Amino acid sequence: MNDDEGTPETAADITTPSTITGATTGTTTGTIEAPDPVDSELEDFAQQIADQVESFLIALRAISRGEADGSIAISLLLLEVSQVLLAGGRLGVHSDFQPADEYEPDTGPDEDLDAMRLRLAVLLESIDAYSEVFDPYVDPPELMSSLLSDDLTSIATALAHGLRHYRAGRVSEALWWWQFSYVSTWGTEASGVLRALQSVVAHDRLDAEFESEADQVAAADELFDGAR
Repeated sequence: MNDDEGTPETAADITTPSTITGATTGTTTGTIEAPDPVDSELEDFAQQIADQVESFLIALRAISRGEADGSIAISLLLLEVSQVLLAGGRLGVHSDFQPADEYEPDTGPDEDLDAMRLRLAVLLESIDAYSEVFDPYVDPPELMSSLLSDDLTSIATALAHGLRHYRAGRVSEALWWWQFSYVSTWGTEASGVLRALQSVVAHDRLDAEFESEADQVAAADELFDGAR
């Protein structure tokens, strides 16, 4: 259910157990078309990508609802973004997919994920804003500012759009969309989010170790001074 409006979620909702709580999403209500005539190997590949996309969407919704707090939520986000980037990497190195139709079929309106974005903004408030190099090959480098909550929601929107094509039987269209949007938008966003989250985890672990070492040095100095 949509938390804000009490209406069923419509995009990429599949009756699948949540990996965090065991909760299930709704089911798709759109028209299922005859599957694209794709070979079995490509069908298997599309199924694997769809499974990774679905897992990311389910986990992101669960995390945004507060089913994991604090450092656990950050660690889970780091894991989920890493896994969906693996799917993106597989799409990126594949030869270009060709959709069955010249024009993209209408999937209906994109799911409204603004409520999830707002929940993520609250959850990630202290680390939401971050800076990223837009293109590492531009000289001088161009820094841009972004929000984890905005980028995670943008990634989810792009992935859910492709998933609707897949669930409607448009396999080649789904693969084309996921590949194109990975190269053009969500791949860059996910890479930036991954670096930001990894930085948070690194500071949390390493800064704590440095503080512990500093405490040990201070204690040793105190003992040394007392022995004089």
